Amino acid sequence: MTLTHILPSLRGSVPDPIGRDLWPEFTITTLSDVTVAGVSLSRLAKWCVTPCVHTAAAVVPGTGGMPSSDELASVVVSRVLEVVTAADGSLDVWIDARLPGSALVGELRMIGRTSTACHRRARVHDAGTSTPSPALEEVVSDIRVGDLVVVPCRGAALLREVDPARRHLVTTVDGSPAWSPAMCGR
Repeated sequence: MTLTHILPSLRGSVPDPIGRDLWPEFTITTLSDVTVAGVSLSRLAKWCVTPCVHTAAAVVPGTGGMPSSDELASVVVSRVLEVVTAADGSLDVWIDARLPGSALVGELRMIGRTSTACHRRARVHDAGTSTPSPALEEVVSDIRVGDLVVVPCRGAALLREVDPARRHLVTTVDGSPAWSPAMCGR
Protein backbone atom coordinates (compact mmCIF):
# COMPACT_ATOMS: atom_id res chain seq x y z
CA MET A 1 0.00 0.00 0.00
CA THR A 2 1.36 3.42 -0.96
CA LEU A 3 0.77 6.89 0.43
CA THR A 4 -1.47 7.73 -2.54
CA HIS A 5 -3.67 4.76 -1.58
CA ILE A 6 -3.85 5.84 2.06
CA LEU A 7 -4.29 9.56 1.26
CA PRO A 8 -5.86 9.78 -2.23
CA SER A 9 -5.81 13.59 -2.10
CA LEU A 10 -2.03 13.32 -2.58
CA ARG A 11 -2.67 12.25 -6.18
CA GLY A 12 -3.41 15.92 -6.90
CA SER A 13 0.28 16.67 -6.35
CA VAL A 14 2.13 13.32 -6.54
CA PRO A 15 1.64 10.65 -9.24
CA ASP A 16 0.72 7.11 -8.21
CA PRO A 17 3.89 4.99 -8.04
CA ILE A 18 4.35 2.11 -10.49
CA GLY A 19 6.13 -1.23 -10.30
CA ARG A 20 9.19 -0.02 -12.21
CA ASP A 21 10.26 -3.55 -13.23
CA LEU A 22 6.81 -4.24 -14.76
CA TRP A 23 6.66 -1.31 -17.22
CA PRO A 24 8.74 -0.73 -20.40
CA GLU A 25 11.95 1.28 -20.44
CA PHE A 26 11.92 4.95 -19.51
CA THR A 27 8.38 4.92 -18.11
CA ILE A 28 7.57 8.20 -16.40
CA THR A 29 4.32 8.93 -14.60
CA THR A 30 2.82 12.38 -14.17
CA LEU A 31 -0.40 13.41 -12.45
CA SER A 32 -2.54 12.59 -15.49
CA ASP A 33 -0.33 10.76 -17.98
CA VAL A 34 2.22 8.00 -18.46
CA THR A 35 5.10 8.45 -20.88
CA VAL A 36 6.95 5.40 -22.23
CA ALA A 37 10.27 5.90 -24.02
CA GLY A 38 9.34 9.52 -24.74
CA VAL A 39 5.81 8.78 -26.01
CA SER A 40 2.87 10.28 -24.11
CA LEU A 41 0.19 7.61 -23.90
CA SER A 42 -2.60 10.23 -23.73
CA ARG A 43 -1.32 11.68 -27.01
CA LEU A 44 -0.95 8.23 -28.52
CA ALA A 45 -4.63 7.55 -27.79
CA LYS A 46 -5.61 10.81 -29.53
CA TRP A 47 -3.46 10.08 -32.58
CA CYS A 48 -4.23 6.38 -32.99
CA VAL A 49 -7.66 5.99 -31.31
CA THR A 50 -8.17 3.24 -28.79
CA PRO A 51 -7.27 0.56 -28.25
CA CYS A 52 -3.64 1.12 -29.17
CA VAL A 53 -0.30 -0.44 -28.27
CA HIS A 54 3.18 0.94 -27.65
CA THR A 55 6.18 -1.39 -27.37
CA ALA A 56 9.66 -0.64 -26.02
CA ALA A 57 12.49 -2.50 -24.33
CA ALA A 58 11.60 -4.27 -21.11
CA VAL A 59 13.38 -3.33 -17.90
CA VAL A 60 15.99 -5.65 -16.39
CA PRO A 61 14.47 -6.56 -12.99
CA GLY A 62 16.19 -5.06 -9.97
CA THR A 63 18.26 -2.50 -11.92
CA GLY A 64 16.14 0.57 -11.26
CA GLY A 65 15.03 0.87 -14.87
CA MET A 66 17.93 -0.29 -17.06
CA PRO A 67 16.56 -1.32 -20.50
CA SER A 68 16.95 -4.95 -21.55
CA SER A 69 18.95 -5.61 -24.69
CA ASP A 70 16.77 -8.53 -25.79
CA GLU A 71 13.38 -8.43 -24.01
CA LEU A 72 10.35 -6.30 -24.95
CA ALA A 73 7.44 -4.94 -22.95
CA SER A 74 4.26 -3.23 -24.16
CA VAL A 75 1.49 -1.02 -22.90
CA VAL A 76 -2.12 -1.22 -24.04
CA VAL A 77 -4.09 2.03 -24.00
CA SER A 78 -7.83 1.50 -23.82
CA ARG A 79 -11.03 3.47 -23.27
CA VAL A 80 -13.62 2.65 -20.60
CA LEU A 81 -16.91 1.63 -22.24
CA GLU A 82 -19.06 0.95 -19.18
CA VAL A 83 -18.84 1.02 -15.38
CA VAL A 84 -21.37 -0.76 -13.14
CA THR A 85 -21.42 -1.13 -9.37
CA ALA A 86 -21.85 -4.79 -8.43
CA ALA A 87 -23.96 -6.06 -5.53
CA ASP A 88 -20.82 -6.57 -3.41
CA GLY A 89 -19.85 -2.87 -3.84
CA SER A 90 -17.04 -3.57 -6.29
CA LEU A 91 -17.00 -2.15 -9.80
CA ASP A 92 -17.31 -3.93 -13.12
CA VAL A 93 -15.32 -1.98 -15.71
CA TRP A 94 -15.59 -2.77 -19.44
CA ILE A 95 -12.79 -1.59 -21.76
CA ASP A 96 -12.48 -1.54 -25.56
CA ALA A 97 -9.32 -3.69 -25.75
CA ARG A 98 -8.81 -7.43 -25.73
CA LEU A 99 -6.00 -7.79 -23.18
CA PRO A 100 -3.31 -10.37 -23.93
CA GLY A 101 -2.57 -13.10 -21.38
CA SER A 102 0.65 -11.27 -20.49
CA ALA A 103 -1.25 -8.15 -19.34
CA LEU A 104 -0.47 -7.01 -15.80
CA VAL A 105 -3.97 -5.80 -14.90
CA GLY A 106 -2.88 -5.09 -11.32
CA GLU A 107 -0.77 -2.22 -12.72
CA LEU A 108 -3.72 -0.61 -14.58
CA ARG A 109 -3.53 3.21 -14.47
CA MET A 110 -6.06 5.82 -15.47
CA ILE A 111 -4.64 8.60 -17.66
CA GLY A 112 -6.05 11.75 -19.20
CA ARG A 113 -7.34 13.24 -15.94
CA THR A 114 -6.28 13.43 -12.32
CA SER A 115 -8.44 11.72 -9.71
CA THR A 116 -8.19 12.15 -5.95
CA ALA A 117 -10.94 9.59 -5.29
CA CYS A 118 -10.14 6.57 -3.14
CA HIS A 119 -9.43 3.21 -4.75
CA ARG A 120 -12.09 0.57 -5.14
CA ARG A 121 -11.97 -3.11 -6.03
CA ALA A 122 -12.94 -3.78 -9.64
CA ARG A 123 -13.24 -6.55 -12.18
CA VAL A 124 -11.91 -5.55 -15.59
CA HIS A 125 -13.85 -6.94 -18.55
CA ASP A 126 -12.06 -6.72 -21.88
CA ALA A 127 -13.53 -6.60 -25.38
CA GLY A 128 -14.74 -9.84 -26.84
CA THR A 129 -14.99 -11.77 -23.59
CA SER A 130 -17.86 -12.15 -21.20
CA THR A 131 -15.64 -13.25 -18.33
CA PRO A 132 -13.82 -10.57 -16.33
CA SER A 133 -10.27 -10.71 -15.06
CA PRO A 134 -10.14 -13.46 -12.44
CA ALA A 135 -8.94 -11.15 -9.67
CA LEU A 136 -10.34 -7.98 -8.21
CA GLU A 137 -8.01 -5.09 -9.00
CA GLU A 138 -7.73 -1.60 -7.52
CA VAL A 139 -9.00 1.34 -9.62
CA VAL A 140 -10.01 4.87 -8.72
CA SER A 141 -13.61 4.82 -7.54
CA ASP A 142 -14.67 7.68 -9.82
CA ILE A 143 -13.61 5.93 -13.03
CA ARG A 144 -16.22 6.62 -15.71
CA VAL A 145 -17.16 5.96 -19.32
CA GLY A 146 -14.69 7.62 -21.70
CA ASP A 147 -11.71 7.52 -19.31
CA LEU A 148 -8.43 6.22 -20.69
CA VAL A 149 -6.64 3.38 -18.95
CA VAL A 150 -3.23 1.90 -19.62
CA VAL A 151 -2.05 -1.63 -18.79
CA PRO A 152 1.55 -2.89 -19.11
CA CYS A 153 2.22 -6.29 -20.71
CA ARG A 154 5.20 -8.61 -20.73
CA GLY A 155 6.51 -9.12 -24.25
CA ALA A 156 5.26 -7.51 -27.44
CA ALA A 157 1.49 -7.05 -27.57
CA LEU A 158 0.16 -7.00 -31.13
CA LEU A 159 -2.49 -4.50 -32.21
CA ARG A 160 -4.37 -7.12 -34.23
CA GLU A 161 -4.78 -9.18 -31.05
CA VAL A 162 -5.67 -6.23 -28.81
CA ASP A 163 -8.22 -4.64 -31.14
CA PRO A 164 -10.82 -7.12 -32.41
CA ALA A 165 -11.96 -4.63 -35.08
CA ARG A 166 -8.49 -4.44 -36.63
CA ARG A 167 -7.81 -8.14 -37.01
CA HIS A 168 -5.88 -8.74 -40.22
CA LEU A 169 -5.75 -12.48 -39.96
CA VAL A 170 -8.32 -14.96 -41.18
CA THR A 171 -8.62 -18.55 -40.06
CA THR A 172 -7.98 -21.38 -42.50
CA VAL A 173 -10.04 -24.59 -42.64
CA ASP A 174 -7.65 -26.32 -40.22
CA GLY A 175 -7.98 -23.44 -37.72
CA SER A 176 -4.52 -21.95 -38.22
CA PRO A 177 -4.14 -18.20 -38.87
CA ALA A 178 -3.32 -16.98 -42.37
CA TRP A 179 -3.03 -13.58 -44.02
CA SER A 180 -6.04 -12.49 -46.02
CA PRO A 181 -5.08 -11.01 -49.41
CA ALA A 182 -8.21 -8.86 -49.17
CA MET A 183 -6.80 -7.28 -46.01
CA CYS A 184 -3.53 -6.50 -47.77
CA GLY A 185 -5.20 -4.46 -50.52
CA ARG A 186 -4.58 -7.03 -53.27
